Amino acid sequence: MPDSRVAPQESRLDASLGTTQEHLGTSSLTDGHTLSKEPLSHALKLSSPAKVKDAQLNSPEEALWTTRADGRVHLRIDPSCPQTPYTVHRMFYEALDKYGDLSALGFKRQGMWEHISYNQYYLLARKAAKGFLKLGLERAHSVAILGFNSPEWFFSAVGTVFAGGIVTGIYTTSSPEACQYIAHDCRANIIVVDTQKQLEKILKIWKNLPHLKAVVIFQEPPPTKMANVYTMEEFLDLGNEVTEEALDTIINAQQPNQCCVLVYTSGTTGNPKGVMLSQDNITWTAHYGSQAGDIQPAEVQQEVVVSYLPLSHIAAQIYDLWTGIQWGAQVCFAETDALKGSLVNTLREVEPTSHMGVPRVWEKIMERIQEVAAQSGFIRRKMLLWAMSVTLEQNLTCPSSDLKPFTTRLADYLVLAKVRQALGFAKCQKNFYGGAPMTVETQHFFLGLNIRLYAGYGLSETSGPHFMSSPYNYRLYSSGKVVPGCRVKLVNEDAEGIGEICLWGRTIFMGYLNMEDKTCEAIDADGWLHTGDSGHLDADGFLYITGRLKELIITAGGENVPPVPIEEAVKTELPIISNAVLIGDQRKFLSMLLTLKCTLDPDTSDPTDNLTEQAVEFCQRVGSKATTVSEVVGKKDEAVYQAIEEGIQRVNMNAAARPYHIQKWAVLERDFSILGGELGPTMKLKRLTVLEKYKDIIDCFYQEQKK
Repeated sequence: MPDSRVAPQESRLDASLGTTQEHLGTSSLTDGHTLSKEPLSHALKLSSPAKVKDAQLNSPEEALWTTRADGRVHLRIDPSCPQTPYTVHRMFYEALDKYGDLSALGFKRQGMWEHISYNQYYLLARKAAKGFLKLGLERAHSVAILGFNSPEWFFSAVGTVFAGGIVTGIYTTSSPEACQYIAHDCRANIIVVDTQKQLEKILKIWKNLPHLKAVVIFQEPPPTKMANVYTMEEFLDLGNEVTEEALDTIINAQQPNQCCVLVYTSGTTGNPKGVMLSQDNITWTAHYGSQAGDIQPAEVQQEVVVSYLPLSHIAAQIYDLWTGIQWGAQVCFAETDALKGSLVNTLREVEPTSHMGVPRVWEKIMERIQEVAAQSGFIRRKMLLWAMSVTLEQNLTCPSSDLKPFTTRLADYLVLAKVRQALGFAKCQKNFYGGAPMTVETQHFFLGLNIRLYAGYGLSETSGPHFMSSPYNYRLYSSGKVVPGCRVKLVNEDAEGIGEICLWGRTIFMGYLNMEDKTCEAIDADGWLHTGDSGHLDADGFLYITGRLKELIITAGGENVPPVPIEEAVKTELPIISNAVLIGDQRKFLSMLLTLKCTLDPDTSDPTDNLTEQAVEFCQRVGSKATTVSEVVGKKDEAVYQAIEEGIQRVNMNAAARPYHIQKWAVLERDFSILGGELGPTMKLKRLTVLEKYKDIIDCFYQEQKK
């Protein structure tokens, strides 16, 4: 690990540029480019950030929200969060002084790991900024980035902000039509893409994008030379035509209450909404949100993280990109097929100190371990089950105790430490999840491996985390405590203390781009964000999410039924079930759609017909020989269907009242997927899509009742 001690600034930075030139001269990132000493020394002299003048912030005429890309907002500065606001450039500039020589970005080229230091990263961001200006980036217009996580994604994003633009990520799975909507709405002047496949999407829609001036492609060359399409090398060269002074004039004019990031929600209804985040949203959350999760500055311990979740999603962007700069983390990029199986290889090579995954990622790791265990010899399998059993019991009964019994320590030494090492988690002290609910089964599985999963809670509209768990702030099944400096209140609480979660603080977004009505629905007159999520707080301030208000099922009899607890109970009771969707809004009774756990196609990540090892074990246990979904569903396998019915009856027995009973159910022929439309880009269930897609099956539940 590089030494993080700080030498005198000028000599230290100048000395580092010799290695900058050598390293980047051989890197495919900037083939043929040299980053001389002059630009960095010059940039540092020119771009020392001016202190933010109080008079320039929070002018009386500024409101708490805006829907204009060039608007400014009144920042929520009060005694609970009095910290002086600062810009993204100031955050990076101050990181350079502390972390300039440390490795910032790690990436693989031709099977070998290469690294870019913070000094090099800053120079690349400045070159990108000048390139964007040369291509005609206008203030408060966007640079849209359509590509997998990479150094180019990072320095293009930072360069966009330096140049006075707005970073807008687009999911790589987006259709040309979805790309068009976002690129048009955010007034993208430039779009950065990684592959020819993504370039083709933009070429199809370019004629419908009046603000688009150029496209930059970085991973592959364009198929033919075409006007206004540049390789990354050509693009960075263009920046040489813009002076450092011109860039610094733009940087020094920026204010913390201006928009610098747009995150488009993958909303389940209507067009996605553009969530506008200010420079203060980004810099404050990168500092204080991550601190609440116990992320360490590099002076204490350089955090190592693997970047693989979509950067167009706020969780990955704030965790990987902006928090990385704030604390001098080393961010290593996974391969493009990370979620198809290669992620574990990267984790093993990199050995991260902290890791974040959406629940589905943790479930896939769990299923992989279960498959390997099922194929192991009898003794090894029994050893693993014994070690996990004693460890889970200890972690459930004495969660905060550092004094572990001898058997627990023995189990960890003999078995579990080796499993964690095989997963790449040998050095991982913090494992986070968020973005969707996690099943009790998954949480217990990882507790059995002595891996605590720390939950966070937030939205795109809160710049990511508003609640965080950490090694010092943990309660099983909760989403942690509110980030210090932020606030929470519950409105319309019921008898059990469950109400709508409303949030306030420096994390709260500026508004939805060009959507005043939606913004007014979300932010009330006092500046509180109404999340639409319901939950309750315990006596110690830990938050427990109970569901979405919009997802609350109101039966024809007027009963309010939160679906998530019932769905989770079914999945816990029946380990063969992958997805469970409760139905019953405006209906006489509750019904449920079920899917079975199956393996995924390694190339497409689509569900296959083959049941997972765990699902096959379940079948064998109940007396079925089925190994595929079609054998179970196509033939309505009697043993499996009977076992499912019995499991649902057990869930019904534990229900609060009869209206909460599941009366009918059906098993679908195929598990849910992103391609199938039932899951969003972060594997979150899209309920309305499911209701529409399987409408005929659902109608059958209730038509039969009428006869």
